[in-house]
Amino acid sequence: MPHPVVPGQSILHRLQTPRSGKQKKTSLRLHSRTFRHSTAIKASDRSDSGVRQHRGRAGVGVRQPVREGGGAPHGRAPARLRGLAREDLRPFPWAPVGGACRPDNAGAFVHKLRAQVWPTTEAVLAAEWKKKKITKAERLKQLQEEEERRQKEEEEARVKHEKEEMERLEIQRIEKEKWHQLEAKDLERRHEELEELYLLEGCFPEAEKLKRGTRLLAQWKHYIQCDGSPDPSISPEINTFISLWKEETNETLEEVIAKGKLVLNLIEKLKLILLETPPYDLEDKNIKQYQGSILELQELLHLKFNIATEILLRQASTLADLDSGNMEKVIQDENVTLYMWANLKKNPRYRSVRFSETQTGFEIPRILATSDIALRLLHTHYDHVTPLRPVPASLQERTATVTDFVKEEVKNEEAAISKELQEEGKQRENESNSVHEEETKFEEQGDSEVQMGVGQEESEATKGELEMKLLSETVLSAQLLLIENANEKPCFFEDNEVDLCQFTTLGGVYHLDILELPPQCKPMKGWMIVEILKEGLRKYIYPPETTEDVETENAFPPIEVTLEVQENVIFFEDPVVARWDGEGKHWQTDGISNVSYKSEERLLTFSLETFGPVTLIQDTHINMPFQSWELRPLDVNKVLLTVTTVFTEIQIQIKENLCMLASIKLNNKKHSSILEGKWMTPISFICALKEAGLNIFPSGYSHFYVVINYKDPLVELKAYRQLALLSSAFAFGWSKWNTVCNSKKVIVKLMEHLTEEPIQKPNWTLLMFSGDRAQRLKINENSETFSEALKEETEFHSTLYHMVEDFASKKAMEKIRSASCQFIDSVCYMLLSTRLLSYS
Repeated sequence: MPHPVVPGQSILHRLQTPRSGKQKKTSLRLHSRTFRHSTAIKASDRSDSGVRQHRGRAGVGVRQPVREGGGAPHGRAPARLRGLAREDLRPFPWAPVGGACRPDNAGAFVHKLRAQVWPTTEAVLAAEWKKKKITKAERLKQLQEEEERRQKEEEEARVKHEKEEMERLEIQRIEKEKWHQLEAKDLERRHEELEELYLLEGCFPEAEKLKRGTRLLAQWKHYIQCDGSPDPSISPEINTFISLWKEETNETLEEVIAKGKLVLNLIEKLKLILLETPPYDLEDKNIKQYQGSILELQELLHLKFNIATEILLRQASTLADLDSGNMEKVIQDENVTLYMWANLKKNPRYRSVRFSETQTGFEIPRILATSDIALRLLHTHYDHVTPLRPVPASLQERTATVTDFVKEEVKNEEAAISKELQEEGKQRENESNSVHEEETKFEEQGDSEVQMGVGQEESEATKGELEMKLLSETVLSAQLLLIENANEKPCFFEDNEVDLCQFTTLGGVYHLDILELPPQCKPMKGWMIVEILKEGLRKYIYPPETTEDVETENAFPPIEVTLEVQENVIFFEDPVVARWDGEGKHWQTDGISNVSYKSEERLLTFSLETFGPVTLIQDTHINMPFQSWELRPLDVNKVLLTVTTVFTEIQIQIKENLCMLASIKLNNKKHSSILEGKWMTPISFICALKEAGLNIFPSGYSHFYVVINYKDPLVELKAYRQLALLSSAFAFGWSKWNTVCNSKKVIVKLMEHLTEEPIQKPNWTLLMFSGDRAQRLKINENSETFSEALKEETEFHSTLYHMVEDFASKKAMEKIRSASCQFIDSVCYMLLSTRLLSYS
């Protein structure tokens, strides 16, 4: 607080009056400028008296400074004073001019300064003091006014809040009422919409009937061809084929490779039968028969390769290379590549084996370079080593349960119809009373025949409906099994054992063998004499089981192998090498070292402790989860499915009952593949993509290895079926909100699309579906927060078909109704196989 003003007391006196620390700081802060002014004036007064005291001194022409009370030196005013009275200080009135002092001018200056500065300063301080000085009554009045103002503001805020709350409640009431009205309207028409959907989804059992007809037609075509090849699904024919081929001897490698094409074709047919035939049409005995035939054909084919290899090695001396003196042979085919090297010279310095015109080869140790051995690398572009996966028992049980249930229902319906017809006939016989018995009997007999004919027609129609219902239920059950997740992993894996649910073998199998060189042919008198061993082709054990005679520990080092990776297989990461454990019947990764891969040259080098079958593996789920997807119509009964992953973008065309790989992009660059432009059935197409390393098809165990956006299987199935129904006229796409909603709902983007070319500025609409209710959302893909609010001027519907019917054009609805049942079934199968709603 400033110091109080006392009448008759100067400002300088008040400033110099001692006061408390806090008051002193406040006073100095408020009146620092005035204090400096007063100090300067006081110093000037003292300097004036000092001048008079020194005036009588002779020879002194300069005024001596006098510093009292901290004032400014004589002859020099403070800076602020010089600034305020600049017109009076140029030059200073008392400054020495020509060596003389002028005290009379200094007095006049001080008087003028007091007249200008002091009254203004006192007025300011007095006004501040009056402003600060408030009486108790005024203070109470001020507090009362503030309280009234506060109460008034609180009342206004309360009234405003109540008004806003009432408005909010009213809006909620209106929305709730509108919501109930929409729900009631949806319930009223639900039965009608579901019946219409059931008729539309009749395309799925119809497509299944066409598939059955196609399978039967294929058997008939094979029968009338009479080309000598067996039907693999008929056990006597395939057994006869196997027995006859076993009896054939002395086949060369070229003959075995040619016959192997037929064997591979038979194996492929049997695998497709197991995959394409619905589980409700497969019996356990048929499954065992087909799998047994596959194993027999695989074993026989490999046995034939061994016999042909032995025949070739007997002639090794006649096929020796002139430069090296050893035999070298390379045979290439679309299914098999064979590299054969026979050590005839046994030169210890010849330890690097490289096959001509290739970079495939071995680095062998000294002990092998001096032994009678042969090295064989048989690269089969297929995998006949990995065991076949058994058909899950739960799948057979569930489909059998559904089939038995519907069959029982069909029998009950037929029994009920026949019973009704008998009762009607009895009633009509009892009611017939006529005079002419013969005429009456004749008429009754005619009527009964007509009634029986009508009844039989009704019975056949009802039977046909029930059969379609049976087929529809079994198809639905089989589709549901495609997207159900397994509850547990299949088994526990040991250390270094490859989990075939997590990894996939790619590029076929490399059969690496060290063989004992058989006795060579010797010419004698125009004849070729050869010794044939009873045990046939024998393998050279490396390293030997007993190493007592060997002095050094490193006498059997690992063998370095260099392989060329198949060009048609895509590895998104460096491949992992695995070797086959014949005892445990599984792949494992131990015993392999110094692995290096040159991706540009596609060369793989590694060291192997023991020889045997070797394969390359890649993570099955390397492209999962997907980043986005889009399903877009192209033409009549033709769509384009685009799946984008971290490494690649895959485009698949679907038409009728066929699929084709349209394009592949790796790191935003187009990649060519032999699969492009080849139309195949959906199952064959999926198998081909997996073998090429483009696996975008989750299995029942994939959720153990990938973080997924879990959706209820039944909701997901209904969504895929209805998306397939609309795919001929509407485009669908991935939405980020699908990961936000719960597992009982799915969200996709939707847009009407009637042109073949993509739309430059698409206007997507968000669609939410819960299995029994479809709605359009108010939010869009760019909204900041998620909301399930219904879009304005839209309604609920029980199906996606009826929801899009509200805003779709007539042309779009016509395309949907005229779509082929095979096309819809193929689109649905691809959606079920990729599971885009859960794995994106």
